[in-house]
Amino acid sequence: MKNIKNKKIKSQNITDDKLTIFEIEQGDEELTTHSGLALIGALLAKTRIKNRLNKTMSNEQKKPHISNGTVGIAYIGLLCQGKSDFDHIEPFREDNFFSISLNIRETPSSPTLRQRLDMVAKDGQWNNILLEESAELIKKINAPLTPVYLGKENRAYVPRDIDVSPFDNSNTKKEGVSRTYKGTDGYAPIFAYLAKEGYCVNTELHQGSEHCQKNTPEFIAESIRYARKITHKPLLLRMDSGNDSVSNIEICLNNETQVDFIIKRNLRKETPEGWLLLAKNNKDIYCQEREGKKVYYGSMMKYKKELKREIRVVYKITERTSDKNGQIFLIPQVEAETYWTSLPDPPHVIEKLYHEHGTSEQFHSEIKTDLDLERLPSGKFDTNNLVLHFGVVAYNLLRMIGQSTTRMKHVPLRKQAERRRIKTVIQNLITLASRLVSHARKKKLQFGKHSPWFETFKQVYSVCLAR
Repeated sequence: MKNIKNKKIKSQNITDDKLTIFEIEQGDEELTTHSGLALIGALLAKTRIKNRLNKTMSNEQKKPHISNGTVGIAYIGLLCQGKSDFDHIEPFREDNFFSISLNIRETPSSPTLRQRLDMVAKDGQWNNILLEESAELIKKINAPLTPVYLGKENRAYVPRDIDVSPFDNSNTKKEGVSRTYKGTDGYAPIFAYLAKEGYCVNTELHQGSEHCQKNTPEFIAESIRYARKITHKPLLLRMDSGNDSVSNIEICLNNETQVDFIIKRNLRKETPEGWLLLAKNNKDIYCQEREGKKVYYGSMMKYKKELKREIRVVYKITERTSDKNGQIFLIPQVEAETYWTSLPDPPHVIEKLYHEHGTSEQFHSEIKTDLDLERLPSGKFDTNNLVLHFGVVAYNLLRMIGQSTTRMKHVPLRKQAERRRIKTVIQNLITLASRLVSHARKKKLQFGKHSPWFETFKQVYSVCLAR
C-alpha cells in the first residue's frame, strides 16, 4: 500500500512541475502599460505650459506642423516614465492613449523633438516658462509644504536647500563636459529645493569644471522669487561650505530677497586647534559623548567688513583623545564645524538643521537615476539645460502625485512614508496596465480584476481633477 501511495505522489509532482506552454496572440483591444499618464495629463491641464510655449516662436520656425506646446507636453510625458532619450518617443507615435491622456493631437517624432528643442533652447525663454508654471502649479493645487519648527514659539520656516550635484557624462564629446570635483567628466548643475518634500523650484546647468559659486548670488535671488510664488511663510536657506561667500549672505540680508540662512563656513586659514582653544577659553559647555570624546558647542558674533555688520557664527568642536575601541591617540584629533546663521536658536539646533540639508542628496539621486537624466541626451549645452528644466517639471509632477498618496489609508505598500520616492511613483502609479475603452463618446480605463493599485489610482485621479 505504501508503494502505491508513493507512486501516486510522484506522478502528481510530475504534473505540477510541467511547464505551461502559452499561445502568443495579438488582440484588438487597446491596452496600455502607462495608465498613470492620465494623472500627469490632469495636472498639466491646470497649467498654461502648452499655451505659453505655443506663443514662443524662434527665428528658424515658420508654421510648424506640430506646435511647440505639443512637443513640450509630449516630452514631459516621456520623462514622467523615466525616459529621457529622444528616441524613446517613437513607440508612442502609434499609441492613442499617450496623446489622449496628455491632450495633444499628435505625438512628435524623435527628429522633430530633437530639432525643436535645439531651436528654442538658445534664448532660454522656455526655461523661465517651465519654472514659472511649475511653481504656479504647486501653489494652485495647495501641495503640502512641511516646515521646520523652532523655539518655544514653534516658529515655522520652510527649508530651501541649494546644492550642486555632478552629472557623470564620461566618454562623451558633449558641449560643456569637463572635469568635475568628483573626478569624472560631466556637468555640475545647481538645484534649489523647497520644504521637506523637496519640490524643485530652480535649476541651472553648469560646466563640470566651473566653481560651484559661479552665478550663485543671482541663482539664490531667482530661487527666492520662485519660492515666494509658492509660499509666504519665512524661508530658511541652507548651503554648504562651497558657497561660503559674502555675496550670498548679502542676498539673504537684502530687503527685497531677505531670508534666514544657515551656511557652512569654509575654515580657509583657520585651524581646528584654534577653534578648540577658543571654545575652552570661552568656557563653552561640552558634552562627553564617550570616554575620550568631547564635543563643544558655542556661538559668537563675527564682524564682516564687506557687510559692515556682525554675523552670528555657530560652532561645534569635537576633540578625540581615543577611538571608540579605547585606543589612545598620541596627538588628539580635532574637528571644527562652523556656520554662518541669522537664527537665534541654540548651537546644537543649528547644527542639526544644517545636517538635514543632506536630504537634498536624495533629491539629486531621484533626478539623476529615477528620471534617467544624469547622462543628458543632447550634444548641445543649451539643449541639455532645457532638458534639465523639463526634468524639473516632471520631477515636481511625480512628487505631487506621490505626496497625495501619503495621506491615503489603503495604499498597497508595506510602510507608511512621509515622502514617496519618484521611482516608487513611476513603478506603481505611472507604469500601470489597463484597457482603454471608447464608448458613447466617453473614454474609460478598465483595470484588471486583481489590480492592487486600482483604488489608490482612482483616488489620486479624482484628487488631480479636483485640484
